[in-house]
Amino acid sequence: MKLVKMKVNGISYSETQTGAYALILSENDGNRKLPIIIGGFEAQSIAIALEQEIKPSRPLTHDLFKSFAERFSIHVKQVIIHKLVDGVFYASIICSRDKIEEIIDSRTSDAIALALRYKAPIFIYDSILKKAGFTAALTSQEKKLSEDNWIQNFVTKQSEKTNISEELKDLSISKLKTLLSKLVAQENYEKAVRVRDEISKRKS
Repeated sequence: MKLVKMKVNGISYSETQTGAYALILSENDGNRKLPIIIGGFEAQSIAIALEQEIKPSRPLTHDLFKSFAERFSIHVKQVIIHKLVDGVFYASIICSRDKIEEIIDSRTSDAIALALRYKAPIFIYDSILKKAGFTAALTSQEKKLSEDNWIQNFVTKQSEKTNISEELKDLSISKLKTLLSKLVAQENYEKAVRVRDEISKRKS
């Protein structure tokens, strides 16, 4: 399958959904863009990696990982976004040590945060880009929107899918467990913790 090289364009945030961010990737040799919903912590880590002038006083988690890996001569060679399931992207980090390569499963946001720190290339399978990319996603109606408006709409819609709109206290245990499974599958751990705490409260 064909791999497409991508670069990080920046981070967009929702003006209506608090804590909702989209990492915007674009292909090196083309005009397709790929928005990926990420959490606030990952957005901060990626933003710091992009902004060379900002140096945190203490290492962030991804900086610590890089220092740890370098101490043991582990190098990140590239990142590949290889799967898209129910709106969740899956990535692999290709590492090497003593000329031996290892493939490590990773959340896409973490993989990109590390790729930026290692200046490692980021790739995605063309089939995924065709399915989820900005150009492919536009409909005739949406073509009237500017790129920024389209991204704003995308971030808001994706965030609403995992938004806990109902009061947790009004949900039954079975509905809470279903919601918890959904949030974990979508790697939305911040909201999953809130649901887990509500379930634990009911059991105590």
